[in-house]
Amino acid sequence: MATSDPGPGVLGTRLAMLMELLDGGIGQVYAEIGLPGLRARFAPVLLVVADDGPCSIRAVATAIDVTHSAASQTVAAMARAGLVETIPGRDARTRMVTLTDEGRRVLPALRAEVAATTTATRELEAELSMPLHVLVDEALAALARRPMRDRIIAADPGLLGVRGGAAGAGGRRADGPPDPSRRR
Repeated sequence: MATSDPGPGVLGTRLAMLMELLDGGIGQVYAEIGLPGLRARFAPVLLVVADDGPCSIRAVATAIDVTHSAASQTVAAMARAGLVETIPGRDARTRMVTLTDEGRRVLPALRAEVAATTTATRELEAELSMPLHVLVDEALAALARRPMRDRIIAADPGLLGVRGGAAGAGGRRADGPPDPSRRR
């Protein structure tokens, strides 16, 4: 039977839903102001490159506080969308991100959207028991101190003995008797 309080068991699903609602709303605004190909994750990169000039992907990652891999994937998607291009840096290993004409064209509308989104986010956070960005920062710091994987294994060290779930392990845990919840 479903409960009205899903608790932490579906946290990932609920966080994904929250991101869909936030990013989806921004995407709707982009479409309504004539920027249908723009994605919310592109905005910080566009602004960094516009404000700082050509940047390495590592510098972009540092500026927007994401991994190099995440920045690289975002830059690749932006290049496919025609907003940025990468050019060789000082050495063969470095790629510099620059704005294309299309990237420069969307900047005024993007800056206006970012300002409005910041105001709307402050309004949303005022309705919450604590600012969402503070809670997210706290969660990120807690997971940096102790990753989720470690927390899960600490909750059930025997979980590492399970391979492939009940069906894949013949209903047995590698370190124990058959699973009593599984009937044959």
